[in-house]
Amino acid sequence: MPWLEMWLPPAAGEGAVAAGLFLDGGDAAAHGALLAAMPGCSVSFGARSRRRRGAPPGFLSLTMSVKGGRGFVPGSVGLLAGAEEKGGAEEAEALVAGKKAVEEVAVAEGNVLLLQEKEKEKDARAGAGAMNTTKHLWAGAVAAMVSRTVVAPLERLKLEYIVRGEQRNLFQLMHAIATTQGLKGFWKGNFVNILRTAPFKAVNFYAYDSYRKQLLKWSGNEETTNFERFIAGAFAGVTATLMCIPMDTIRTRMVAPGGEALGGVIGVARHMIQTEGFFSLYKGLVPSLISMAPSGAVFYGVYDILKMAYLHSPEGKKRVSMMKQQKQEANALDQLELGTVRTLLYGAIAGCCAEAATYPFEVVRRQLQMQVKATRMNAFATCLKIVDQGGVPALYAGLIPSLLQVLPSASISYFVYELMKIVLKVE
Repeated sequence: MPWLEMWLPPAAGEGAVAAGLFLDGGDAAAHGALLAAMPGCSVSFGARSRRRRGAPPGFLSLTMSVKGGRGFVPGSVGLLAGAEEKGGAEEAEALVAGKKAVEEVAVAEGNVLLLQEKEKEKDARAGAGAMNTTKHLWAGAVAAMVSRTVVAPLERLKLEYIVRGEQRNLFQLMHAIATTQGLKGFWKGNFVNILRTAPFKAVNFYAYDSYRKQLLKWSGNEETTNFERFIAGAFAGVTATLMCIPMDTIRTRMVAPGGEALGGVIGVARHMIQTEGFFSLYKGLVPSLISMAPSGAVFYGVYDILKMAYLHSPEGKKRVSMMKQQKQEANALDQLELGTVRTLLYGAIAGCCAEAATYPFEVVRRQLQMQVKATRMNAFATCLKIVDQGGVPALYAGLIPSLLQVLPSASISYFVYELMKIVLKVE
């Protein structure tokens, strides 16, 4: 083969081994680039623009050190110019620069892939958070649907006392409704009530858990304090009221005298907006906020206090320990932290405490929602009028049927809510 010669002096023990090749210009560049890519090696050579005919083109040399037979340690690699070729290092520099450019591109691509992976993880967390929020809201909504449907007859009786000023006793009123409207009369307005309470309870439950967790995060405590529970419950009640009071106003107007002639939900809403303006849907907002703040505080605060008292008791700790051991085999009912009976009982107690504490505000709010534009009064004047006409007991009109309604409503609501969180796997 022309212009090819290889030499390799023998090496014994430790020393250096040198090797070399006479190569044509194109081969020299290719082999030099290959050796330059080896770890610990570097290459420099030049390609001549002119050479004498018949003269050797160049010499590629490699030097390695040999240490006791343990292998070769890369030494220096270089392409030595022939006798008539000196200089011209631009091609070597270009190869080295190209190698660095390739490495930089690889690093940049790696960084881009890393950023893409982080974005995907962020999007996945955001999607999981949105899904968890949706399931949380659905748990509260289903709880409201079930509980309100069960206690709809008692809700109807309460509204008869508050809105119509019913004077007959409870059994006489029940007989009158059954006689004139049949059994379905006890569920009159229940669909609208569900439209009101489902979003209300969904927002209420979710807001309470969110506010409580945020307060716990700010305080840095291991467990929420009673004060934080009351604050979270109050803000949850205010939040839900602001969002859902229009449907409550429409429902109250539907069951009032003359409400049947206005049609359904859309008919009542259209009539109120056309005759009294859009903000007529927010009648009674002030007493609603005043009542829902303490109501939410008492409702959620009392339930959580009872719940934590049980979970910290020896019996509660034993139950939690057993639940952790049987988590894979236990059904949804067995996974309730308080168990079925305690969940229903604590919910009923919390509901009764909240209802009794804030019932006068409920009476004033209902009366405000009944007022027309011509005879509208503020909340304080309405309260004085109620007391003037019926005395202080008038502020508690319908309290007994209301408590009878709250007992099953609150217990079923909390029970279904806790159960749905387990079924839907709410985090």
